[in-house]
Amino acid sequence: MTDIYLVRHGQASFGKANYDKLSELGGQQAIWLGDYFKHRNVEFDAVFSGDMVRHHETKEGIASGIATEDYTLPEVTVNSALNEFNFQAVATAYLTRYPEAKVPEGASPSEYYRLLKKAMLAWSQDELAHELLDETWGQFEDRVHSMLTHLQSIDAKRVLVVSSGGAIAMMLKHILGYDAATVVNMNLQIRNASFSQCFANARGVHLNNFNSVPHLDVIDRLHAITYS
Repeated sequence: MTDIYLVRHGQASFGKANYDKLSELGGQQAIWLGDYFKHRNVEFDAVFSGDMVRHHETKEGIASGIATEDYTLPEVTVNSALNEFNFQAVATAYLTRYPEAKVPEGASPSEYYRLLKKAMLAWSQDELAHELLDETWGQFEDRVHSMLTHLQSIDAKRVLVVSSGGAIAMMLKHILGYDAATVVNMNLQIRNASFSQCFANARGVHLNNFNSVPHLDVIDRLHAITYS
């Protein structure tokens, strides 16, 4: 039996020129998560992450928080199958087809999330021009499924996986068997530096808990529960 922790990256730089970088709060979220693991005596035998900057920085924060005199986080195996889909390309492809859905400049984050939800649903239904996309929905689904199958087969007691909300939501689709619309909804619910815990063996992968942030769910850290 392998215990798998699927961790979403810490808060990224929403609204900045380069989203693929943790904010100061995002770095702190990752350190707090590592510290939580340390105090719960949760040690990992293997670590996997995507190759995005926010994945690397989250892994580094966890490594800093979890380290003791007797334990350091193992060397990470980087795999692009754990990367997020290109949400900017999906949104652009959607707006190319539905220009009337454009969000006005200076709109609230919630309006951008509503646009992204509509774009993802159209993407999942294969409504968007393939030449404007990095990958189709089916290709995204297949690469994430291949990674989940690999995680299911590795010889390790406890595994840390640092990824993104979309990839984690897609993994959970394969574990729980829900539809594409639920992938979209789950993606938008997953909190920064949260973990979803699964148990895996040769027979399958089973979800134990979802979207947990016990390291943030304390009175002086409630401000640190974020979704971007």
